[in-house]
Amino acid sequence: MRHTKGENIFNVVNIIIMFALMVLAAYPILYVVLASFSESKAFMQETGLMFKPAGFSLASYKAVFTNPNITRGYLNTIFYLVVGTAGGVFLTVLAGYCLSRKDLMFRNPIMLLITFTMFFGGGLIPTYLNVQNLGLLNTRAAVILPTIINTFNLIIMRTAFTAVPDSLAESASLDGAGHFTILFKIMIPLVMPTIMVIVLYYAVERWNEWFNAMIYLQDSSKYPLALVLREILMQNDTSSMTQGASFGDLDSVSETIKYAVIVVATLPILVLYPFLQKYFVKGVMVGAVKG
Repeated sequence: MRHTKGENIFNVVNIIIMFALMVLAAYPILYVVLASFSESKAFMQETGLMFKPAGFSLASYKAVFTNPNITRGYLNTIFYLVVGTAGGVFLTVLAGYCLSRKDLMFRNPIMLLITFTMFFGGGLIPTYLNVQNLGLLNTRAAVILPTIINTFNLIIMRTAFTAVPDSLAESASLDGAGHFTILFKIMIPLVMPTIMVIVLYYAVERWNEWFNAMIYLQDSSKYPLALVLREILMQNDTSSMTQGASFGDLDSVSETIKYAVIVVATLPILVLYPFLQKYFVKGVMVGAVKG
């Protein structure tokens, strides 16, 4: 297919702009990775852009993986990730299925109330008092239960179930199938791409979660990795990571440790995404106009 001169110019300009945006988005990631592998003293002397490690050292990663706070934070985050994601997806699927049934009494008012929570909340203090009265303070349940269902994810799940033809559920019902049979054997296989997208959303949310832990937890042994990372980066609290370590200048090593912690905290979720990418493209199109 032949293109006009104007179309060729547009394509060239478009490619240049997209490439520039890609570089702007990718370079900070590259900088963090290079800094994490840099030798501490050489990195402190670096100025400007960096396109290779300043020297090469694994001291920062050794300090990260031998630090008990990081290891414990990793294990806590894995627990919050597995339990929170499994519970959130399960409850979201159940709620989405129920709210998609046209014979559900007060379906629209219930959906209106649920949607209302996306825009208005009770506030931090009432939520804290509620968690306190339930006896959840300083427990791992306080990190998971208050946010176990995301309203946005619930709306996506409900929309996916609504798009399934009613005739499938009706025919199964005539054959004697109950709601659980219809849900698990008919509905879920048909909306699996959307469920995988919901899994990804919940997994990313749980992996990066730190605010609830900061509010409801006093015991640092229950802190997730994101909260440990926040303390290191925001409060510059890296002294405990370098105590007893022979990495040379402890202050310089503290700088490279920050970058190593960022890489270690970000890598798992980046590895997870490619396995869900094929579902992601299908799932996000659930609300698209179909011809």
